[in-house]
Amino acid sequence: MDTEVHYIPTIKSVQKASEVLKNVVLKTPLVKNEYYSKQYYSNVFFKREDLQQVRSYKIRGAYHKMSSLTAEEKKRGIICASAGNHAQGVALSCKLLKVKGVIYMPSPTPKQKIDQVKMFGEDFIDIVLIGDSFDDAQYAAKLESDRLQKSFIHPFDDPKVIEGQATVGLEILEQSDQPIDYIFVPVGGGGLSSGVASYIKQIHPDVKIIGVEPYGAPSMTVSLAVNENTRLDTIDNFVDGAAVKQVGKHNFALCKEYLDDVITVKEGKICEIILELYNKEATVVEPAGALSIAALKDYKNEIYQKNVVCVVSGSNNDITRTAEIKERALLHANLKHYFIVKFPQRAGALREFVADILGPDDDITHFEYTKKTNRENGAAVVGLELKSPNDLQPLISRMKRANFYGDYLNDKPDLFQFLI
Repeated sequence: MDTEVHYIPTIKSVQKASEVLKNVVLKTPLVKNEYYSKQYYSNVFFKREDLQQVRSYKIRGAYHKMSSLTAEEKKRGIICASAGNHAQGVALSCKLLKVKGVIYMPSPTPKQKIDQVKMFGEDFIDIVLIGDSFDDAQYAAKLESDRLQKSFIHPFDDPKVIEGQATVGLEILEQSDQPIDYIFVPVGGGGLSSGVASYIKQIHPDVKIIGVEPYGAPSMTVSLAVNENTRLDTIDNFVDGAAVKQVGKHNFALCKEYLDDVITVKEGKICEIILELYNKEATVVEPAGALSIAALKDYKNEIYQKNVVCVVSGSNNDITRTAEIKERALLHANLKHYFIVKFPQRAGALREFVADILGPDDDITHFEYTKKTNRENGAAVVGLELKSPNDLQPLISRMKRANFYGDYLNDKPDLFQFLI
């Protein structure tokens, strides 16, 4: 078991990375968010990496790594694997450095993401769609990289990439005009979290750095718990910018050394934050970009009257996911519920259900019914959106009294997965 830190990005190396990047990346604003500051009785600042040209911090690590290649390595070209943000950062870096690159992406990658990568890379990149997952694409990319002796640009497990991402921490310290108490940073493979934490802690060891992972992809949480970099068998890919089965070797060692805590946030809570930011501030973030903000609730007592920074890591959100995001948010808030409802095979049964069983504020959002003429009752799958979580139990009681109740599906994952 190898958990010792062998590589640490120095203050000097991160400052050099910042010099390399100064004409390439946007020095993103560090802005106070009044809504969350009032909600948590603290000073909450957003580090807006979603405003980068490629709409995420990934350009920092990708460009810094690629600019460090020798002339011969640049001439041979590069290869990377990515399902999204890293691909865009590499593509733009290829164009800026005039380096030919091949980007491997999983076959199910949405066309919108593929088009974005093509837009940033133009004639300097080729895209290869292969495999069903990021792991499949990365395996193929590494094989081709070894075969052709082309540099593989890793999305997170590389010292130069980590130093590039660490410049986010450098900017936070430069931009803040008051002492920082907490920094919340998303954790995927660990490039951003390991870079920011190791840099900040060398200068201000008293600042608390909190890593935040999706509940369905807790690779860093599990690894730290068993004190070994552990590969998960399965993960929920919903938070695609921060969902990996295994964090990097360098990243694990650095996060183990420098992070004060790593917590997980449920995907439904992340969706609530995405909708909240859009509805209240017209700010679009991707699921990974909402992670740090979603973690504030778990730390509400600790951050009371403190200065807090949330790294908003990206805004590459596909509009076609909006319905799923809303659904997950409502489920998390205990406002969306699915039932099997038994309707008597007679005229007026549905009218009776709507008039006498549903509450005045309940809304039917899903209805799937097949009439069985040889049965006394016909079963329907019904989705209901409630005004308050407190309305659920009275609703179930009314359904049971009138013999409409068949089953409750929210807590049956094997069946529920077909509905969302």
